[in-house]
Amino acid sequence: MKKNIRKKGIAFIGTQAPILVALIALFFLIPFFMNILARNMSLKTFDPHRNEFICNYERNVEPSVDDEADIWFREGLAATSFDLWPDDRDFAKAASLWNKAAERKHWQAMLNLASLLIEGKGINRDRERAVQLVEEVMKIGIPRAYDFMGTLHMNGTGVKQDATRAYAFWSLAADMGSSDAQAYLGDKLNATHDDPARSIWGNKEIAYKLLQCGYSQENGNAAFLLGHELSFHEQYERALHVLHDAVKFGSEDSANKLFVEFDDGRKLVNKFLDKDRAERYAAIADMLRLNPDLRLPNLDKVLPLPPAILPYWDGDKQTLIDGAKPVKTASLDDIKPSPASLRQGRAHIPDGLVLPDEPQGGHLIQHLHTDAIISGFWLAQLAKPYTPKQVAWNAAQVPMYYALGESFTPPEDITKDDGVLRFHYLGTPIPKSLAERHVPDWRVPQGVLREVPVPSRELRSSGLLPAPATGIWHGSIDPAHPLSKVFNLWTRQAYVEEGQSFPDPRERGLDISPKDIQWQWLDQTNLPLPSGRKDIIIRNFSPAVSTN
Repeated sequence: MKKNIRKKGIAFIGTQAPILVALIALFFLIPFFMNILARNMSLKTFDPHRNEFICNYERNVEPSVDDEADIWFREGLAATSFDLWPDDRDFAKAASLWNKAAERKHWQAMLNLASLLIEGKGINRDRERAVQLVEEVMKIGIPRAYDFMGTLHMNGTGVKQDATRAYAFWSLAADMGSSDAQAYLGDKLNATHDDPARSIWGNKEIAYKLLQCGYSQENGNAAFLLGHELSFHEQYERALHVLHDAVKFGSEDSANKLFVEFDDGRKLVNKFLDKDRAERYAAIADMLRLNPDLRLPNLDKVLPLPPAILPYWDGDKQTLIDGAKPVKTASLDDIKPSPASLRQGRAHIPDGLVLPDEPQGGHLIQHLHTDAIISGFWLAQLAKPYTPKQVAWNAAQVPMYYALGESFTPPEDITKDDGVLRFHYLGTPIPKSLAERHVPDWRVPQGVLREVPVPSRELRSSGLLPAPATGIWHGSIDPAHPLSKVFNLWTRQAYVEEGQSFPDPRERGLDISPKDIQWQWLDQTNLPLPSGRKDIIIRNFSPAVSTN
């Protein structure tokens, strides 16, 4: 076809002059159109000697995604879980699911699909399409996509290899909030002198700021590099805590380093020779190598730092990991009173629609005499129903619709004597066909989260108070807080013993006051698991240790 068009242009040059002029113009415009592609965007040159860096958080700019596309994305994650044997991972299924999700502009699925296209896993290799997908995500404004584009330029994957542009993309990604880019550049600038041939530069002040910003976003690599640097400067106490946090964030390198430190009794651990702790760090490092997606926010439950006494461990690596994983309990999200379409007023849900299993935007709880901070259906519940009447009242409640800014209506049949009344956000209705397609939480089959029974009691506390009970606590802040997207994560959990202080986010660089944090007790979670395997049971005993 191209040959025929070219022949026409030549054959009819006298009578088709406008067409020829257009073709010539198009030829000269091609470079212009090439330049407006995201891969060819104008970039500020990477400056390793910069003297300013403002910490931004990537989660603050990550948009919400389509509900159905998110289900496809999660199914793809479950199909390729590191918890599966390599031969059991179904990349073809994941590629198909992520391709459908990409059509709905699910940015995480788009980046994952780009990786498969580059490697040719489960799909024919197509590096040009991979680059195009990354460009689309860049246009959405995702910092991680700019980091990805930097890697493509460094490796010459689908684009011309150009290290200068690679570092410019990484620098832009770090400024936008990419914690991976912050960790990478922080490592490159953390030198005493410039050596461009080895890609290192002496700018320790900015390197520290980059690593601290990545650490505050719970980036395991940034935390490991920061802890290593603090150790080098003999700030041993803080270095130990940062490296311990890095293990919580999934850093295999940090787990290996702490294994060596405790196994040899080095300065970082105050010359405290502790073979038992070393053994546990080594076991965790092995598990993180097998499953880099693991996050261990409750590590203190099974492996607390000295001088805390080590809890009992049966020697099974999986038991150790299960004790440190984040947990999820049953919640009010499963309540879908029926038939909703027959109700009137606030309780009415149109035919064909139902409430989702998980509320869009996350779990929210508000009190009476406040205004709804998000439109949707809310369920009124007494916090601590003691009498049969109160229990029956809770069971009889149905979700009611409240618009953004609308005040919650006080029930006529509830008084102050009945206790605290709370409104639980259940989301907005979705098509019934979508809700009936049951997809388990992808984090459970992927092995990065485990489910536990509903807590035996409702218990909450402010971050200013000492913990009123021992167990795993989940923290959250008001969604209106400017750092809510950064803080309100499913991994925002901590194992805290009764009387101890709750974690202070300011120690990790987050400008959040403890008084703004509401902690919810998720129980001791030492009950038998659904599989029948027993979880860790804490027994206070002193292990045999020696010092040198």
